[in-house]
Amino acid sequence: MSSNSGPSSGSSSGRQPEGERESGGIAYDDEDEAEQEPRPPSPAATERRVGWRKLTFLPAALVALLLATWLWFRQADLDALSENALSDGQVTKALWQHVQLTVISTFFVLIIAIPLGILLTRAMFRKAMPVAMAFANMGQATPAIGLLALLVIWLGIGRRAALIGIIIYAVLPVLSNTIAGLKANDPTLLEAARGIGMSPLGVLTRVELPLAVPLILAGVRTALVLNVGTATLAVFGGGGGLGVLITTGITSQRMPVLVLGSILTVALALLVDWLASLAELLLRPRGLEVRT
Repeated sequence: MSSNSGPSSGSSSGRQPEGERESGGIAYDDEDEAEQEPRPPSPAATERRVGWRKLTFLPAALVALLLATWLWFRQADLDALSENALSDGQVTKALWQHVQLTVISTFFVLIIAIPLGILLTRAMFRKAMPVAMAFANMGQATPAIGLLALLVIWLGIGRRAALIGIIIYAVLPVLSNTIAGLKANDPTLLEAARGIGMSPLGVLTRVELPLAVPLILAGVRTALVLNVGTATLAVFGGGGGLGVLITTGITSQRMPVLVLGSILTVALALLVDWLASLAELLLRPRGLEVRT
């Protein structure tokens, strides 16, 4: 009598189901192996790489612009008045004065607007927010040349009047972006931070401000570019800067002097904007990147 092998023999001789393989007596699904394959980079990582590539384009363009300007001046026929306006380090002096005006005014804008924005988002001072924003809007709504003229009448001719005018004109973007960034924070996150025992200062420095960094940096970037442009008007208050070259070129009708002053102002504004873009990229908290 022959013995019946039963279902066990049938199962041992049967084929493995499609999409499944056996190794060492253990069945593996091909889908599990597919899940272990490396995933494509997240959109945030792709955007970061694209951002770095874009950041390298502007410096190269600025170098090309300045080189072309230098080559043009080498073959330009300058008269005595133009040579006098551009000789004895006048260009370097005007550029350095312009950089000083921009840096000093931006520093004071930051130490005024950011703490004030933080203060106005606290419960004790929220009622003063409309008044502070009205003054900030009024400062930027006033024409820069008119504001500078009023300050010169009040303070006299000199760098101090020019700096105060530039600061007043650039406070609004940093102040409004600081307030908007702090007000946009998720209240549940703040409540959770308080729930784990954080002090109000700890919640501000470790939760609220890091989340508001992107908007604050955007306001600082806007203020920097505004300061570079407004600093050209400092010449009317005796503050110096690249506006000296521009006004000299206009009043004396010397196109080379006017072109040089204008190109240096544009190049400085673009360079400042590029540096602010780099700061935004480096200082943005990594936890705020969107990942999939």
